[in-house]
Amino acid sequence: MKINIIYWSGTGNTEAMAELIQEGAGQAGAEAAAKNVSAASDADLECDVLCLGCPSMGAEVLEEDEFEPYIASIEGKVAGKTLALFGSYGWGDGEWMRDWTDRMKAAGATLKAESLIVNETPEGAAADECKTFGALIAKE
Repeated sequence: MKINIIYWSGTGNTEAMAELIQEGAGQAGAEAAAKNVSAASDADLECDVLCLGCPSMGAEVLEEDEFEPYIASIEGKVAGKTLALFGSYGWGDGEWMRDWTDRMKAAGATLKAESLIVNETPEGAAADECKTFGALIAKE
């Protein structure tokens, strides 16, 4: 099982989530690689599970300078693909993740698991949730 984890992180919380998800997936036997969206390419779409991570920004939207353009660029290419979505937030109730989940489903993607959101820094139980999420998306 090959999992590519593409993320954007402003404060480091979503990056930490990506690393924990990668660790959990690796422990479950998957080949998992994490990279910042600035280094992503169409080649990253060639995997069993594309795991995408972005924190909530502004009025609960995706980060607009790098991540949103990336999502727009792959939106027409995710039909039939298996995705997993994650991100951190500091306020709100997860509206950005619900909107993003609906958007990816409308584009024809299948979500491997319920999207994962963590309030602020993934520590303690939240860190364990990230590892468990990684293991879950690594299951055949």
